[in-house]
Amino acid sequence: MTHIKEMGWNFDNSYARLPDSFYEKAAPVPVHSPELVTFNKALAETLGLNSDLLQTKEGVEVFAGNQVPAQSFPIAQAYAGHQFGHFTMLGDGRAVLLGEQITPSGKRYDVQLKGSGPTPFSRRGDGRATLGPMLREYIISESMHALGIPTNRSLAVITTGETVIRETPLPGAVLTRVADSHLRVGTFEYALRLGDREKLQTLADFAIARHFPELEQEQYKERYLTLFEEVVKRQAELIANWQLVGFIHGVMNTDNMTISGETIDYGPCAFMDEYHPSTVFSSIDVQGRYAYQNQPAIGQWNLARFAESLVPLIHDKPDQAVELAQEILGKYEHWYQHHWLKGMRKKLGIQNDEEHDEELVEDLLGIMKENRADYTNTFRALTLNKPEDITMAGAAEFKHWYERWQQRLERQEISKTSAYQLMKEVNPSIIPRNHRVEEALEAAVDKDDYSVMKKLLDVLSNPYAYSQEQEEYTTLPAPSRLPYRTYCGT
Repeated sequence: MTHIKEMGWNFDNSYARLPDSFYEKAAPVPVHSPELVTFNKALAETLGLNSDLLQTKEGVEVFAGNQVPAQSFPIAQAYAGHQFGHFTMLGDGRAVLLGEQITPSGKRYDVQLKGSGPTPFSRRGDGRATLGPMLREYIISESMHALGIPTNRSLAVITTGETVIRETPLPGAVLTRVADSHLRVGTFEYALRLGDREKLQTLADFAIARHFPELEQEQYKERYLTLFEEVVKRQAELIANWQLVGFIHGVMNTDNMTISGETIDYGPCAFMDEYHPSTVFSSIDVQGRYAYQNQPAIGQWNLARFAESLVPLIHDKPDQAVELAQEILGKYEHWYQHHWLKGMRKKLGIQNDEEHDEELVEDLLGIMKENRADYTNTFRALTLNKPEDITMAGAAEFKHWYERWQQRLERQEISKTSAYQLMKEVNPSIIPRNHRVEEALEAAVDKDDYSVMKKLLDVLSNPYAYSQEQEEYTTLPAPSRLPYRTYCGT
């Protein structure tokens, strides 16, 4: 029998060395008949794991939670969160942190099993996950990685051989996911509610050592204000990147916002087809709180909750701490706008800055909204210099805009050829379109056919390739009377 250590597992458990208020011991609950259905060989090798051994029966036992590597100390993390604006004490209700894999280069990554059974935070839930949502997270998170957007990643999905009851009986599954860490804004909200300043400081020092080690040299109080500033900067850039590719997270609760600046907790997420700022996909977001156009402002709202959590550390005088934090939070909009406009310039092949560039961008988006144009395909057609392929090609306002854009390209040092090449590097040829994702999930879940998903993952692995194989994945879904809806899977 293969020894688990030979697979390359090399765990440390630094989070478990925090005060035990921050977690509960929670061993994964074994399943009857685990079967590996999706495996990320490239990620495994990055982590220093033996991809061949991980795909053996013994390797699958680890992904199922039936066997735990010797150095692992499985826990469920405690945290809180503002969910749709309302504060709640939470924790990992269906996820277990096996530990932190130390790679051959010395990098540290959390390895977590999602859907591995009940924990002390399950709140009467079964702690299990169903196959469809776990495959969805695998597809979307790997697509985000390929797009160059910070994200947790997916290492494997196994089916459990067991049925999970939701609205109907569904096949059970466990996802192994990898992240820089699972520290959340909600982790700090939880620490604040403990009412123990020393524990709050311990958590903040842990976050600094994990993600911002350069801050350890700063003076005692300044480091926590700088920690806040660095997280604000990362989130401003992350959410700008979401907007640039038309990604809608769906559940931007504070427990789903990481300190590391990674996208995490892919539930009812989706990518926008037709451009409309008020687009919502999530079935539970009935008020549109987390609509596409609201994501930047919600990011700032969440960061304000983070600031509140850090107040006791920023300054001995609360009023002074609030003033210092507000000064930094006030810069969020500027940092977000900087990254968004910089990205939009690149999407239009613009390398230098001019005063009216934002107006040029906003005018295009307005025309797209008015003409119900597809977001990704509009920029794709502009990249290929095929304006005739754009839905609104015949509209007078678009023709006028196109002339302005061409004139703008001429007012820069690089050639138009170079401008179009720049556009190819930032405008994806394809995204994980909702109907394609659903097609893959239906084949896998209903027919046990993973070939559709494999082909989709292959073409999504290099979204900027503009290859012949990607052409069929650029087509839009058939018209439907009903809006597309996504579900969180819990």
